[in-house]
Amino acid sequence: MSSAVLSALPLVFVLAGVVLYAVLAGADLGAGFWQLFAGGGRHGEEIREHAHHSMAPVWEANHVWLIFVLTVFWTAYPTAFGSIASTLAIPLFLAGIGIVFRGAAYALRVGAATPRELGVIDTVFSLSSILTPFALGAMVGGIATGRVPVGNAAGARFSSWLNSTSILVGVLAVATSAYLAAVYLAADAARRNERDLERAFRVRALGAGVVAGALALAGIFVIRGGARALYDELVSGRALPAVIVSAVAGLATLALVYRRRFEAARYTAALAVAAVVAGWALAQWPTILPGLDVREAAAPHDTLVAVVVAVLGGGAIVFPSLALLFRLALAGRFDQSSPASAARPVRSRREVRPALLVRTAVACLIVGFGLLTVANAAWAHAVGVTALFAFMVAGFLALAPADES
Repeated sequence: MSSAVLSALPLVFVLAGVVLYAVLAGADLGAGFWQLFAGGGRHGEEIREHAHHSMAPVWEANHVWLIFVLTVFWTAYPTAFGSIASTLAIPLFLAGIGIVFRGAAYALRVGAATPRELGVIDTVFSLSSILTPFALGAMVGGIATGRVPVGNAAGARFSSWLNSTSILVGVLAVATSAYLAAVYLAADAARRNERDLERAFRVRALGAGVVAGALALAGIFVIRGGARALYDELVSGRALPAVIVSAVAGLATLALVYRRRFEAARYTAALAVAAVVAGWALAQWPTILPGLDVREAAAPHDTLVAVVVAVLGGGAIVFPSLALLFRLALAGRFDQSSPASAARPVRSRREVRPALLVRTAVACLIVGFGLLTVANAAWAHAVGVTALFAFMVAGFLALAPADES
């Protein structure tokens, strides 16, 4: 593996983590947004309860991706991480506080004795569902427009993230979170055959989708004034295909939601958000911060190899677990009050794992780890990375629960 590829690979992992965090944790924060604006009366209480029960089984797993992004970025690109974390310390702190408050809401709701207490908890702690995505979006806006220079706290404390572009990106992050949540919650309501909630979140999904699309379009023109090079890449450069994919996926999601095809809309909505992140990355690549590109920011060779091995090896453990969690959540296995869930038979797990898959996974792990840590040739590194990916696939197939026969 060449030094250029090795220096860029951890950043690809980081961007994948950003996408997963935006798509999954964004929906969790968006659910809090709808809890905050659910309104009063019985219907408002039903909306809050639906949002809570849909996101409660997966919210901790959703926020794991932020830890992943911070850890990998910190280790693989320490100079860039230190510059960003010091200049943007205030919005980073606000986002962290918001995440803690959002998690506290799940714990405190269990001890609430009256509907009034539930309402107070939802109102107070759901404010984090606006604070966190706004702060994270404002950070992205500051980085994208070059307001974060290299150095310890070298940028402006407030104007680096409180400017027209950053504020717009922050508002767009809030709207996108609400949009994702409404689509996901409409799908959950349809699966549970709760027609009133399905209609309520269908309307919210359509409205939030239009608002998010309008903000994204406006953002392109705002970026033109604050970061002309970034604007040129978005509208006519290598990032243009990602912009087109995001627009098409967004329109497809609105059409699917309108036709009540919510399960398909889950994936097109996620694709629309993922394409936004990809567009930003392509428009800025290979620059991370002004005057600092990916190769200059990268850690030493041995550190990068260790990061790649750790991510791929950890992925073989984490992804099967997350796949099982979301498979159960999307199938309604956590809907204890649902008659369909109660009637559904429990699927038996395989007692004996396929021996060939297990042996293949172990062999690929040994080969991949050995070639990446011992060998120095580029071809050996390429084979090592391929072997670790094969280890992930074989491990997933060996660990995945069997379908009911």
